[in-house]
Formats: sequence, structure tokens, C-alpha cells
Amino acid sequence: MRKIVAGGLSAFATLLAGASAQAAQPAEWEMRFQPAATDIMHQITWFEEYTLWFIIPITLLVLFLLAYCIVKFRASVNPNPSRTSHNTLIEVIWTVGPVLILLFIAVPSFQLLTNQYTPPEEAKLTIKATANQWNWDYEYQTEDPLSFNSAILADADRAGLGKEDRVVYPRLLAVDNEMVVPANTMVRVLVTAADVIHAFAMPSFGIKTDAVPGRINEVWFKVEKEGFYYGQCSELCGKDHAFMPIAIRVVSEDQYNTWLAAAKSDLPGANKALTAEITAERNVAAAGN
Repeated sequence: MRKIVAGGLSAFATLLAGASAQAAQPAEWEMRFQPAATDIMHQITWFEEYTLWFIIPITLLVLFLLAYCIVKFRASVNPNPSRTSHNTLIEVIWTVGPVLILLFIAVPSFQLLTNQYTPPEEAKLTIKATANQWNWDYEYQTEDPLSFNSAILADADRAGLGKEDRVVYPRLLAVDNEMVVPANTMVRVLVTAADVIHAFAMPSFGIKTDAVPGRINEVWFKVEKEGFYYGQCSELCGKDHAFMPIAIRVVSEDQYNTWLAAAKSDLPGANKALTAEITAERNVAAAGN
């Protein structure tokens, strides 16, 4: 019995550690948003739940009225249809009612839109993301710039990169080189494209913008929790559109500074060291230490 309990606790700890490591990614049969990792995504989630208080009653009301009319005014019990041309009270209700509902929806939606385009503070890190068919180029706008390419992770490369855990590095979402950013830091991403229109989307951050050749769009985020976050190109961009993931690894500020310093001279080595450190931390957490 003790072994069963201990095994269950160990599995639960591993699950929690894995969840912390992966942070957010698509899940099978998912019906709601991914867990929010930024303040903006919390606002988006609240707004979605808020609008459901209008959408569900309206849907049920329309369903009831349709059913009522079908039953009450069917030909078998109403051979002589009504010739009523208008009803002032009903016309006032169906005019004023929707106006009030739209006002209740419009005010918080405008507030959310304003917040999405108004960062609460200046960005401490700026990264340029250039979309290609079918990968991403990232350029860190630091004093000594760092540039690298990020493409979907091939199964043959998993062992060499230390990314064999398919829970943390899922199929079709994991990449060879993730964008690495520090937690609780305002990050600005300048998004453009080198060939056709793509889109940079990270659901758990609440951001999504088109990557247009010859134009730069700007998004920003401040992630609350360390871990892995996955998104995808969200604009049909060619035959390999489904194989163009976006992976962002959020780490502590110390880990980020160490990675950045090493990555400027040896990106593969810096990534391996960071992966090994995070894996070790996850194993320690799973062991209950």
C-alpha cells in the first residue's frame, strides 16, 4: 500500500513538474483558452466569460421563440395566419434591447483593445521576429545583437539536443532553438516576414499579429510564469504552414543572462546547458527535494 501511495505521489509530482516545465500548449479536446500567462490574457479570458452571460441567454431566447412559433403558428392549428403589420411595443423592445446589450459589450471591449495597444511600461528587451517559409529568424536587439533561426524539431535531432521528452517538447510544436526571455520582464517583439504573409501567435500570451513583408508590426508581453509556451503561424503561408511552430522558453533573469552571454559565442552549447539545468531542476522537484 505504501509503495502504491508513494508511486502515486511521485507520479503526481512528476506531472506537476512537467506542467510547470511546459507551462502551456494545445491539448486534445480543448474547448477553452490555454492558461493565461500574461495580464492581457487574463483580461481576454475575463472578457470571454463576461460575454457568455449575454450570448447564452440570447441563444436560449431565440431557440425558445423559434420553437414557440413553430408549435403555436403551425398550419394545422392556425389555418388563417395573422395579418398584423406591426407592433409598437415589440419594435421598441427589439430596438432598445440590442442597443443596451451592445453598449454593455462595447465598453469593456474598448477597454481591452486600449490595453492591448498600451504597454504599462517600457520594454526592457526587444526581439525582431522575421517569418520565412517555414521557420522564424530571431534577432535580439541588445548591445551585442544575437541572431538565430528557429525551425520545427526533427525527430532525428531530439537525442542530440536533449529534447526526447515529448511532454515538454511535443511533436509538431517543439523547435530546435527556442526564443528565450526572462520572466516578469516587458518584451517587445517586432514582427515581419521575408516572403509571404505569416502570423506570430502565442495563445497563452494573448498576442497575435500578421507578419507582412516590407512592414513591421509590434506586439508585447510580460510573462508571469517560467516554462515553455507554444504557438504556431496562424496565416496560411504555403504547403508547410502546419509545420511552422513558435516556441518561447521563459526562464529566470539569472538564467536568461547566463544563456544570452553564452549564446552569443556558442548558441547550441548555451541551449544544451539551459536545457540540462531546467531538466535537472524538474527532476529535483519530481523527487520531492
